[in-house]
Amino acid sequence: MLRIALTVTLACSLLAGCAEQPSGGCPDRLSPAPLPTWARTGFRPPDQPVTYVLGDQGDIAAVVFGDPLLSPPGKDRGNKILWVSRVSQDGDPLLIEARLDGTGAPVTREVPGGPGPSGVDLPKAGCWHVTLRWSGHVDTLRLRYVQP
Repeated sequence: MLRIALTVTLACSLLAGCAEQPSGGCPDRLSPAPLPTWARTGFRPPDQPVTYVLGDQGDIAAVVFGDPLLSPPGKDRGNKILWVSRVSQDGDPLLIEARLDGTGAPVTREVPGGPGPSGVDLPKAGCWHVTLRWSGHVDTLRLRYVQP
């Protein structure tokens, strides 16, 4: 059982750039790691470590600039996230539905034109469970926002 737990923790660290993440929860911090090869376009060198969260289905990566994400947003920087899709897209908007701790009323955001650069501010600090929809695809992930 310990071997399985260590393998899962190592895989999480290597594949998703995440720190210790309880099942269904948010990492306390993001550990820089190389992006999956399909998400490296435009990054130089392509295997440089960056902070990101990989979707649960592996179809999207949220590259987080300015980790940690802040709520309310910082006065001197925004909550910039570059959304990178592994699967085809046809220019439909990226629809974001976020729920604090996975419960309650959803907060919605939209990135026109589909996955790409965005600024995503959410109303409270905490672990946000995010459902992403674009061009017929759906993936989920968790993002932690902290108070400045």
